This record gives sequence, C-alpha cells and structure tokens, in this order.
Amino acid sequence: MKFFAGFMTFLVALLHLGIMVLEIFFWNHPVGKKIFSMTAEVAQSSEVLAMNHGLYNSFFGFGLLWGLISSNQSLKVFLLICITIAGIFGGLTTAISVLYIQALPGFITLLLVIKSKRRHAGEAHLFS
Repeated sequence: MKFFAGFMTFLVALLHLGIMVLEIFFWNHPVGKKIFSMTAEVAQSSEVLAMNHGLYNSFFGFGLLWGLISSNQSLKVFLLICITIAGIFGGLTTAISVLYIQALPGFITLLLVIKSKRRHAGEAHLFS
C-alpha cells in the first residue's frame, strides 16, 4: 500500500509539473491552444494569468516531490487536499474535465496516502 500511495503521489506530482509547463511555456503556442481549445485571441489575452496558474501548479508538483523525498506525510496530505479543492473549484468554474484530470487523481491519492499512513502507523505500533 505504501509503495502504491508513493507511486500515485509521484504521478500526481508529474501531472502538475506537466500542467505547469503547458501553462507557463506553451499557453500561447499551437500545442497549448489545441490542448485547452482556445482561439489565438483568448490565448493572447489570458497568457499572463495562465503563467500565474502554472506557478501555483509548480508548487503542487515540487511540493509533492519534496514530500516524497523527505517522507513528510503531513506535507503530502496538505498538498493533496489543496489539489483536490482546487480541482473541484476548477471543475465547477471552468471546465468539468478539471474534476477528472485534477480533483479525482488528487482525491484518490489523498485516500491512499492517508490509508498507508494509518496502516504504517498501526504496523509500527503493533510491533514496537
């Protein structure tokens, strides 16, 4: 369970780093326009806002990697809660697909991390 929770945390981190790259570097590029279904005018007018969103996604991605490297469960739980809430808000205010792309993976990973934390704590308590 601990391995799977860590693997899923890593995938969610990569997802957010990928979103960061799209929002910061490829928003006003044919790739970004196609992925986000935008006209050239929309991409141009929202480019600075997208870069700001990309910066926040970098915090999620790098923060989760930091949580994995340092084995900081509290950091992972906090960031996964933030990701889930941001995904729900984005799904309700921008596009329903954000619920499936961001909120659902974040929430599933959150549950796995919490379950592995409890299981790991329980095992340590049983054998100490």
